[in-house]
Amino acid sequence: MEQIDKKAFYSKLRQLSLPIAFQSLMLALVAAGDALMLGRVAQEEMTAVSLATQIQFVQNMFLSAITAAGSILGAQYWGKGDERTLRNLFSLMLRFNGLISLLFFGMCELIPELLMRIFTHDSGLVVIGSAYLRIAGWSYLLTGVSQSYLAIMKVTDHVKPSAWISSSAVIMNILLNAVFIFGLLGAPRMQARGAAVATTISRVIELGLCLAVVQGKAYVRPAWNRLLHGERQLLKDFTQQCIPLMGGCLFWGIGFTSYTAIIGHMGVDAAAANSVAAVVRDLICCACNGVGSAAGIMVGNELGAGKLELGKAYGIKLKNVSYVIGFASTALVLALTPLVVRFVILSETAQSYLTGMMVIMAIYMIGRCVNTVTINGVMDGGGDTIFDMYSLAVCMWGIAIPLALLGAFVFHWPVLLVYACTCLDEVGKIPWVMCRFRKYKWVRNLTKDNDQQVQDQRN
Repeated sequence: MEQIDKKAFYSKLRQLSLPIAFQSLMLALVAAGDALMLGRVAQEEMTAVSLATQIQFVQNMFLSAITAAGSILGAQYWGKGDERTLRNLFSLMLRFNGLISLLFFGMCELIPELLMRIFTHDSGLVVIGSAYLRIAGWSYLLTGVSQSYLAIMKVTDHVKPSAWISSSAVIMNILLNAVFIFGLLGAPRMQARGAAVATTISRVIELGLCLAVVQGKAYVRPAWNRLLHGERQLLKDFTQQCIPLMGGCLFWGIGFTSYTAIIGHMGVDAAAANSVAAVVRDLICCACNGVGSAAGIMVGNELGAGKLELGKAYGIKLKNVSYVIGFASTALVLALTPLVVRFVILSETAQSYLTGMMVIMAIYMIGRCVNTVTINGVMDGGGDTIFDMYSLAVCMWGIAIPLALLGAFVFHWPVLLVYACTCLDEVGKIPWVMCRFRKYKWVRNLTKDNDQQVQDQRN
């Protein structure tokens, strides 16, 4: 195996992972801001918005699969130096992400009550959540476009501008949250609807910044003439990566949403505690999200450039780093538990649930960090995207979800035991992940020559 220049490795890892982790943190702070501000208003407002945003969570699963497929191929073509194909790939991402965004916008505007009843039977929560979705749906219309721009920036060595754009939009979102939720600066006191207005305005700002920044000479822009049709070989390669990623994202996203729905049907206290725990989880996961995204770019760049042994060495090193992040995240969750429980205004029962959930989550974080970096970073970076779908089908849908459903609705287990069932999949599949990793099926160059793609198009 090729020796790694550790100084260069860690320098590149820092350059990529820190801005992406910061960007992830900023995005998580929006949910945290919603929860904390609405939690100061009323438990029901906080819980309803937390449940309503599960719709955006599902939408993000589709968008994530599309942008991830684009990022996998994009990182390799950027490593190869093929900007022409990268521009065509950009157009493909915009086409598919735009269609997904339009679909979710339509559902939020036309059937918000039906969407809310997926997660709760409480009529009060349905009314509050539906009002939120009708406004927030407009932000979902823009999300796919901005995410395509941000993804291409990351794989083309513009990680910092990407993070700056997202962070600026998030800061604006948090400030506007305070204005519209509490009615500051003469604005009406809108509570949950105010959070939706703030989200929509911030998305408009984010997209506007993306369009402005990419006008610079150093940035890759989409090939607009390929927006509605593209090269067949590139579409085939994109589809081969996207379909397993889409399956994995949907398995994970719908599964995670199912966890929320199961806990949500166990009572308002359980739903409230789970809402707060989810915010903390998303905040703590920012580090592994940053390293995972950086891993995909670093490994993909080397593999696309034909340096397979160096890409393999990078992958092994990054897998080892994931364990360090996992145990550090466990310690951080345990340290934060007393502070979180005291800060949020919850009923006594909900506080007891939250304490137990935080302890269970601390163990879960080890598996979450290892799997995020290893599967979604290293293995996806080399095109081994189908394993994630298999592992989720078995561990999440074959074990965790059936246990949680049976525990909640058949055996009537305590809330914390059901919550523990929802955390089984990440920790339980680590041995399987390590076995797959050591087969090195992810050590592949996925790029095609331009001449070959042009010939395929002519044929």
